[in-house]
Amino acid sequence: MLAILDSRDSHQPFPDVEQALDEPNGLLAVGGCLSPVRLQNAYRHGIFPWFNAGEPILWWSPDPRWVLVPDAVKVSRSLGKRLKRDEFRFSYDRAFAQVVKACSAPREGAGGTWITVEMQQAYLRLHELGLAYSFETWQEEQLVGGLYGVAIGQVFFGESMFHRATDASKAAFVLGCERLHNWGYRLIDCQVHTRHLESLGAREITRAEFVGRLRVLCELPVADHAWRQGVGES
Repeated sequence: MLAILDSRDSHQPFPDVEQALDEPNGLLAVGGCLSPVRLQNAYRHGIFPWFNAGEPILWWSPDPRWVLVPDAVKVSRSLGKRLKRDEFRFSYDRAFAQVVKACSAPREGAGGTWITVEMQQAYLRLHELGLAYSFETWQEEQLVGGLYGVAIGQVFFGESMFHRATDASKAAFVLGCERLHNWGYRLIDCQVHTRHLESLGAREITRAEFVGRLRVLCELPVADHAWRQGVGES
């Protein structure tokens, strides 16, 4: 039976992730809220929110989990050539709200978006608290790609990415992996399988292994200069 979370109690603990359903894979709890306290607690335990507009908040912890080690990112020959041509300008944490808004746009062939206004506001609050960040790809002054996620300890929990130009999201991802590796991050949570992420080097591990890594890595520091304002364009 799914756990029902109290929307008035941000500190209410989640059930053990091993109680998540097999079908649909990883569904763990319903309800609650999207407060910063609730979201931080979720990520630290390998749980994330995902639901459609008009639905209650649904919390997930799928098994297996897809992850990527920052220095193991794969760059295809075609992407490598594009990066060498300097078609893009890169930044990090310069346009967080714009990236989240772009990620919320319905995908081609989809009837809606899971990044509702409520979700956007929740991650903007995390950003204001220094817990959510973005990587951006630009062509001249146009934002053409990017991704955002939550950073706790030495783990970056990727949430969503978008592109408006060929390979722009992949370029942002590669930039992000390079920066995260240099800052001391040791794991990127990709949540679930997509061919896009697999092509970039993501692989699956068991939920138990993932949660075990979080217990250690979420408590470790990263470089002091990581995400520092005023640094970020290249």
